[in-house]
Amino acid sequence: MKYVIVICSMFLVIMLALGATAQTAKNPHYSRTDIERLNVTNSEWKKILQPGVYHIAREEGTERAFTGEYHDNHKKGTYYCYVCGNALFSSDTKFDSGTGWPSFYQSLKASSVKLKTDQSAGMSRTEVECARCGSHLGHVFNDGPKPTGQRFCMNSAVLDFEEKK
Repeated sequence: MKYVIVICSMFLVIMLALGATAQTAKNPHYSRTDIERLNVTNSEWKKILQPGVYHIAREEGTERAFTGEYHDNHKKGTYYCYVCGNALFSSDTKFDSGTGWPSFYQSLKASSVKLKTDQSAGMSRTEVECARCGSHLGHVFNDGPKPTGQRFCMNSAVLDFEEKK
């Protein structure tokens, strides 16, 4: 029994050292290096993703303000798509918008995200999707700081943060 615990512990340490999480270990589509567009059905994503993540990413849900892991994160690093690993935002563009969601004034690259019109909830907004997997990330508004004037208001549950070493 002791050997099983030791082996499992070693495996966990190795996975953490490699930057893997429980999510990425069971998600065959997660890659921080692959930029090829994914074509995965929602039924497949439902098998892979945790229910809360699935609701936000694939059903365009929203987490409650001030409840997400990253709304008050001040560490330096990179934010990736939790669903597929696509690089999305740098902490260098993160700012405190006071809204309760992690906010950025620009994406890491223009090709990191895809913008589309969202007419839901009785208003017209611009939805932000991951350009690689099409997952809903949040919305972008034109009330952000300079230099862009934009506020990318994201859901923490669909972000994966890697601290800069």
